[in-house]
Amino acid sequence: MTVTWAALKQPCSVHGLCGKNALCEYQPSLRCSCAPGYEMVDRQDWRKGCKPTFSLPTGTTNCSEAPASERFTFVQVAATDFYGYDLGFNQSVTFEYCKSMCLKMCSCAAFACRLDGRGNCFPKGVLFNGYTSPAFPGSIYLKVRSDLNLNATAPQLSVHATGLACNRNGSRTAIVPRYADTYGTPSGGTKWSYFFAFAAVLGFLELLIVAAAWWFLSSQESIPSSLQAGYRLVMATQFRRFTYRELKDATGNFNEELGRGGSGVVYRGVLDKTTVVAVKKLTNVVQGEEEFWEEMTVFGRINHINLVRIWGFCSEGKHKLLVYEYVENESLDRHLFGKDIGKSLAWSERFKIALGTARGLAYLHHECLEWVIHCDVKPENILLTRDLDAKIADFGLAKLSGRNPIGNGDVADTGVQLSHMRGTMGYMAPEWALGLPVDAKVDVYSYSIVLLEIVIGSRISDQTTTDGAERLEMWQIAQALKQVVASGDIMSLVDNRLNGQFNPRQAMEMVKISLSCMEERSNRPTMDDISKALTACDDEDEHPAYLS
Repeated sequence: MTVTWAALKQPCSVHGLCGKNALCEYQPSLRCSCAPGYEMVDRQDWRKGCKPTFSLPTGTTNCSEAPASERFTFVQVAATDFYGYDLGFNQSVTFEYCKSMCLKMCSCAAFACRLDGRGNCFPKGVLFNGYTSPAFPGSIYLKVRSDLNLNATAPQLSVHATGLACNRNGSRTAIVPRYADTYGTPSGGTKWSYFFAFAAVLGFLELLIVAAAWWFLSSQESIPSSLQAGYRLVMATQFRRFTYRELKDATGNFNEELGRGGSGVVYRGVLDKTTVVAVKKLTNVVQGEEEFWEEMTVFGRINHINLVRIWGFCSEGKHKLLVYEYVENESLDRHLFGKDIGKSLAWSERFKIALGTARGLAYLHHECLEWVIHCDVKPENILLTRDLDAKIADFGLAKLSGRNPIGNGDVADTGVQLSHMRGTMGYMAPEWALGLPVDAKVDVYSYSIVLLEIVIGSRISDQTTTDGAERLEMWQIAQALKQVVASGDIMSLVDNRLNGQFNPRQAMEMVKISLSCMEERSNRPTMDDISKALTACDDEDEHPAYLS
């Protein structure tokens, strides 16, 4: 059973309703407006959002060192936030530090600061899902050109220029201009009232029809209790809850093991005698029933071609299980490091896997409403379909494995300080060992190791000196890679099982990306940057170059 339509009590919570760089607010009816320094892309369609009235930073890695004509400042918009698309999260920092960090990051469009006394800083890479509410205890600070005349770009904007600080007293506060309602028409409060009234009536009628159909079917045939349990989860999530008995039967009492890792053991299962699935028994899950359900609703909304789809879950006492789609062609490590020559990957297949993995991680880091860090990127967690498309598994399990609360323990404040180290030796970023709060850049570092292993066809951790006496440290490997890039001798690095059949431009770009991902955390690229760089190399013929 599915629900095809539903009325929302708070339309501003709809993802992207007002478009990019725009703010949603109730006045009292829903209103959209452009952020200060921005103007509408299409005055007839708010979904297209707003565009900046100033030019964006170009040609520099440190925007604070840009020429005077390209300097930036900040304008505060009180009681306002843009949800998601954080470039990172910093705790217990001063306002000036947060401001300075955003100035230096060319990709930072704004930063959020909350009035909770804990010094939390949220630099934003994309301004999406903006909303203004008197109840929100914080402000957003938009990065704009220093020479930008806000009064000229938005005649209805009132700016009070005093000291800039993360507080409501004496701050440079912007009052957002009101241009139009959601669809670009003048103040349509009456229209929205009729719309919501009609929507409510339509929803009520649909519920009556669904209830009547349910009653009729129930009177004709007894519905299994397992199916009833499956529909206890909110239907809008489009995936279901299973009973432990169902999954025990589906897996033949957990008979056929597919693999195991730090988060649990995976078994093969069959649902309804036709659908093959992978069932993971989770270990070290510390959440209570209600919190675990909340996490599941987040996972159920994550959907990308390069991520393993989660179809459902089980939560009964100590039993916590996840049900995934079954990916039939095993994991990347079996093809890269296995002794079976028949499973060796051609270059075009390797590049496709590298690009697909980058796109999947970019989706988790930059496009999900809930910021998800994988924390254990490695070949064993990259599954391959029949067509050798990459699908990332085990994403989000760091959220289920226990976290150290920061501040008062709000969910928004607990996603970065994990209670114990996660990941696999050889793929873990240096900040894990230093005990620093982690961000998406730990996945970037791990991806760099995987990318190198795709090129050379063996484990980075197994690389040794010429005489084979000692294993190489990461700094030694980085030095060797820099020499390869400088000399252009990419042939000496690429897996010799390819017999010279590879694309040298793509291979060199992959090595350069790997090197940049091994830098200090602040200097590493984002997964979105990596995805774009690899995509730019994917515009050549499908056939690889042949080197003699």
